[in-house]
Amino acid sequence: MPTEQDVQIQSNELAQIVESVFGAMMGLDAGECGSHWFAGDNRIMAAVHLAGDWNGAVLVECNREQACRFAGRFLSIDPPEAVDDVVRDVLGELANMIGGNLKCVLARGIRLSMPAVVDGSDCALRICGAEILQRLAFRCAEGQFWVMILTPRS
Repeated sequence: MPTEQDVQIQSNELAQIVESVFGAMMGLDAGECGSHWFAGDNRIMAAVHLAGDWNGAVLVECNREQACRFAGRFLSIDPPEAVDDVVRDVLGELANMIGGNLKCVLARGIRLSMPAVVDGSDCALRICGAEILQRLAFRCAEGQFWVMILTPRS
């Protein structure tokens, strides 16, 4: 059975998962763009935790207007004008789908948590004892967003 140190997440595998989820669920052609992450005060972030033979978290981060447009595309409705529970649920589901696909390429026996969503200019998500394993920037018709994989510090 592999240990956490044996498990590698290749950036091309993560990119394929993100591209597949965004294409299938929202009809968006999302491609890795290589941009650097930068802090923003208009962001919303969804996270799911993976636990079992491999432990970590998947985070999806974008701006609030973009999250509204994602919700509109995901549900085939007019985009909500402001972040609400529908928008939060959709962003959480996107993180959940990416995490669910990712666990298939990781070790067996991994479980996913319920999604958690953080938004607001004075809010931050801190996962204690974690470090960033991967942080990829993507661009689609709705703008730029980031997907991160966190793992426990060694």
